[in-house]
Amino acid sequence: MDKVQIIPDEKGNVIRQSENPEYGYVRLQQKKEVYSNGWLNVKPVTTLLHGKLEDFKSIDMKNKTELPGRVIVKESTTPFDEQNPDRDLKIAGSTGVVCCAYGEPIYRKTIYDATSTLEDEYVAHTNGDAIKEANAKNQAPALNNLFKELRSEENEKTSQIDLEDSIKEVESLSESAENAEDFIEEEATEEVLDEIEDDAFEL
Repeated sequence: MDKVQIIPDEKGNVIRQSENPEYGYVRLQQKKEVYSNGWLNVKPVTTLLHGKLEDFKSIDMKNKTELPGRVIVKESTTPFDEQNPDRDLKIAGSTGVVCCAYGEPIYRKTIYDATSTLEDEYVAHTNGDAIKEANAKNQAPALNNLFKELRSEENEKTSQIDLEDSIKEVESLSESAENAEDFIEEEATEEVLDEIEDDAFEL
C-alpha cells in the first residue's frame, strides 16, 4: 500500500489556513486497492487533516511530503454531521445519483489514521439500476457522436484499423454504463473536499 502523501495547493503551500486564523489544514492522499464484485480499482483517496497552525509548525509540517498511517473510508446510513448531512452523501460519480442501501442514503467520509489500526467500512448500495440508467443517459451523447462519425463520409474513407478502434471505443462506453455501480468515482469525494476547503474548519 502506498504511503500517505501530503498534497500542496497550486502555490506549493502544504499548510492551508482556515477562516479562523489560528487553525489550518493539510490535504492528504493515498492510493488504495478497492475490490468490488470481482473488479479491482486502484484509486486515490483524499482527506483533510486539521490542526492549530502552531502545532503544524512544531512538527515542521511544511517540509514534509508524506506521513505514516492510512486514509480510511467510512460509510454509514447514519449521517456523520446531523446539522449538514448532505455534505457527506455518497454520489455515484458524475451521475448525480445518491447511493442508497434499501432506500436509505449512504453517507461517506474519509479520515486519516496515523496508527494504521482502523479498517475501511463500506455499505453496499442497492440502487445499481438507477445508477446504470443515469450513467447510460450521460454516455448517450458520446455514443451518438461516435455513431454519426462512423456513418460519415470521412469515416468511410478511413482504414479498417481506425474503424475497429472506433467500434472498440463504443463498446468500451457501453461496458462502462453496464458496470457503473462497480465504479463509484472518487471525484465525487474530491468535490466535497473542495467545498469543505472553501469554508474549512471554523472553531
